[in-house]
Parts: sequence; structure tokens; C-alpha cells
Amino acid sequence: MLDKQDPLADKKALFALPDNVIYLDGNSLGAMPLAAKQRAETVVCEQWGNGLITSWNQHNWIGLPQRVGNKIGNLVGAAEGQVVCCDSISVNLFKVLSAALKMRPDRQYIATTKDNFPTDIYMAEGLIAQLGDTHKLTFIDEQNIVDALHEDIAVLMLTQVNFRSGYRQDMKAITKAAHDKGILVVWDLAHSAGAFEVELDACEADFAVGCTYKYLNGGPGAPAFIYVASRHQQQYIQPLSGWMGHASPFNFDPHYQPADGIKQNLSGTPGVVGMSILEASLEVFDGIDLCEIRNKSVALMEWFSQCLKSCGLDTQLESFSPPVDVRGSQLAFRHPEAYAICQAWIAEGVIADFRAPDILRIGFAPLYLSFSDIADAVTRLRDVVQQKTYLQSAFQQKQAVT
Repeated sequence: MLDKQDPLADKKALFALPDNVIYLDGNSLGAMPLAAKQRAETVVCEQWGNGLITSWNQHNWIGLPQRVGNKIGNLVGAAEGQVVCCDSISVNLFKVLSAALKMRPDRQYIATTKDNFPTDIYMAEGLIAQLGDTHKLTFIDEQNIVDALHEDIAVLMLTQVNFRSGYRQDMKAITKAAHDKGILVVWDLAHSAGAFEVELDACEADFAVGCTYKYLNGGPGAPAFIYVASRHQQQYIQPLSGWMGHASPFNFDPHYQPADGIKQNLSGTPGVVGMSILEASLEVFDGIDLCEIRNKSVALMEWFSQCLKSCGLDTQLESFSPPVDVRGSQLAFRHPEAYAICQAWIAEGVIADFRAPDILRIGFAPLYLSFSDIADAVTRLRDVVQQKTYLQSAFQQKQAVT
């Protein structure tokens, strides 16, 4: 009945999904759209294979970063000319943190939370190490961010949705509170973009970064994106001044002159194959309101919880998720054998994931998940837990990627 009432039910046909597999890990790596597979063949066999170097102009490879950036911008509430597709989240974070610190020269702190995604913290630490003793990293409480802000903070660096628990920060309220104290804010949208409505412009965000291989289904290692609000673009100067960010890259001027606007964030030559695949993947969002995606996400999570309770698993798996109104598109549960349970569940045809130290994490990608998928997945989970198949040695062995 729930699937018959689902306005997004027909979108599953846009994806190439393996038979007899239920995929609950789209918050780590999205499923492959059919359009992505077709574009990969086209860009490799035709554009590269036949067009060779002429495809930079003939197929407008050179315009991919801005073209794809604007498509992503449409999904994260950003007007054109504020988002560009390039590099990785980590590299892009280094750019915006560096630029933001220069825009607040009289302040010395980058503030973040201890449970921020580790690579974000690492990049801030690396940048500070380059700057010497002039700047410091300070940690604030994830649940009490607004009260922890003070006027020595130059930049507040936050991930909107916590990668473990799924806790979702109030972007608008936090950004306003930071601005009231003269603080610039960098938002990491890794677990936000494509999962629900993000309103960068409406929230008066300063900067944002995000990956495209999760809910945007861009493929493993797909290029990331960077947002710089138009009001900052004249003052903004990022440090990785590569030739593609030059105002006239093909003049081969020995002196760097940054391009106007968001294009300045480009550095090296874009990865055409990956970016072309991403461009095609974004087509699955055509004609879809992000509110519909969010509504289905909430319904899928509620249905999962109902199924879990009906199977008696709600007492065996400890919920680690916040209330739905402050949650992204995932559920998290604690169990001392979470890793082994996840591996045994995968062996039963349900792919979820594990986050150290003891979190079983379930992602809900509404475009290719059905309510019947959820019911079937929970039934298989019940068998794994009740029969304790996860205690088998094959499921206890930690793999290189967990």
C-alpha cells in the first residue's frame, strides 16, 4: 500500500541496481544511475576516443565545472555563479578556510566540534600548522554551538549532518548567530546535498563544500563542489592558484591573475570523465522537488522503525539517532557487535554500513528505495540477530574499508 502511494516510486527505474540486493548505504556511496553508465560510454568511447583533444571545445569539457556547479547549486539553494565543481571536499575546505581566515585578519580561531567528520578537522589542523602560531583550533559542543561563539573566532566550520548520529544542525539560526559576532561560517554538506532541502542563499551562508558521491550519486571518487556567496567573491582569495583558476588560462601568463567570481576556485585540469558522469547522474533530480525527497525519507525511516519494533529488534539495537525533525536521512543504532552484524546482513543481501566504534548506520536514499525493500531488509536483519549468525568468524574479520 505504501509503495502504491509513493509519488517517487517510478524513480527507482532510473538506477542500475543489482538483483536481490537492498541498498541502505547511499549515504556513503550512491547507486549508479542508468544515465551515468550511458554517459561514461559516450565520454570515453566517442568524446575521448573519437574527438580526442577537440572535445574540450566540441563537447565543452572546459565548461563542465561551472555547468555542473550550477546544477548542484540548484539542489542546495544557491543562485547561479556561486557553486563550482572541482577537487575533493578536503582540498576545497583548505581553500575556503584559508580565504576566510584572510578575511578576518584580527581573529585567530577556527571553531568546530569534536565529532565533526575527521578529515575536516585534519585539514584545519594542517592549515594551522602551515600558519605557525598565529591561529588555533578550538572545539565547541555540538549541542550548544550558539552559546559557545565568541569574537575571537574567525571561522566556524560545521558539518550540517553528523556522519555518525545523523544529527542535523539548524543552518539558518547558527549562521545568524555567528554573523552577529562577525564570524564567517563554512558548511560541509556531505550528508545534506540531495537528501533534503538545503537553502544556502536563504540562510545567508558564507561558504560551503560538499561531495557528490553520496546522495547525488556521482560515483566513487566523484568531484566535490564549493560554494562562495556572491557577496564575498570580490574579497575572497583562495591559495591554490592553479592555471584553471586564472582569468585567461590559455594566455600562459607567468603571473597569476585570478578569474572573477566562483571560477577562481579551480586549480588543476578538471577530471572530465568523472565530472561528465556526475553531470549525467544529476539528471535523476530533474523535475523533483527536494521536499518530496525529504517527505519520503522521513516516511522510510518511520517505516523502518515500525518494522524493527514489530520484529522485536528495537530492544536489541540501541537507537543513536536524534528526533526526526533534527535528523538527516539516516538512522544509527548501537550494538557491541555492530560491525559483525553489518557484515552478516550484507551476506543476506542487505548493504548497510558501520561506523566506529559500535554504530550500525542505515542510509535512506528515497529515489531508489521502496517501502517493501525496508520491510524485507528488517526481516533479514531479524534473522541475523536472532540466529546470531554474526558470531561466525567470517563476519568478525575486519576488512580494510569498514
